[in-house]
Amino acid sequence: MDGPDREVLAFAGDHVRQLTGLSRRQLEYWDRTGFFSPRRVAAGPGGARRVYSFRDLLALGALARLRNRHRVPLQELRRVGRWLAERHAEPWSSLRFAVVGRRVLVGGLDGDALVVPLRVGRGQTMLPPPDADESDPGTLARELIAAAARLRQRRPEDVGAVTRHRQVLRNAPRLAGTRIPTASLWRLHLAGHDEAEILTLYPRLTPDDVRAALAHERGARARTRRR
Repeated sequence: MDGPDREVLAFAGDHVRQLTGLSRRQLEYWDRTGFFSPRRVAAGPGGARRVYSFRDLLALGALARLRNRHRVPLQELRRVGRWLAERHAEPWSSLRFAVVGRRVLVGGLDGDALVVPLRVGRGQTMLPPPDADESDPGTLARELIAAAARLRQRRPEDVGAVTRHRQVLRNAPRLAGTRIPTASLWRLHLAGHDEAEILTLYPRLTPDDVRAALAHERGARARTRRR
């Protein structure tokens, strides 16, 4: 059964691009060349698709800052990535970075020391760990949580509306302004859950959403039977 946590903790490629500023080409190339791949790949009728966790999102946010904002060459990021892969399970999302020119130093493996041995000169920019306390202003985690919340905000006209898009959930019918398929609510309905119980599982939804999803699924099945 699809649970509500899946929507919160998993991000499709289109959301990752909006939240980090990375391009589709960058994400696909990094995955194809083994530089950065998402934790999960979901299979479906439309083929495999990348599914990113929040930890993946933090890592990609840090890489986006280093690559796009500070213009660190990809070759340099690969060099640091190889070095870190031997020493840390989740380096890009949990360590402190500094940029010196177009080179990267890393901190956090040995206390607060910068442990990639490079000469430190003027122009050093220190970046906090991506997963620093999200209550601290300016941290990447705080920024991404706020941005993700804005993405999940719904317009008034979305409430009680069913929509579909070929690039979202493989064109499956879903409640507008969400990534919740109407089929998920239908399965809960068939399992005996009433409207109140469904709303407990999906607190973002309204009674109008539940009714619209169930009406859509009933209509789809009625049309199938008439064929």
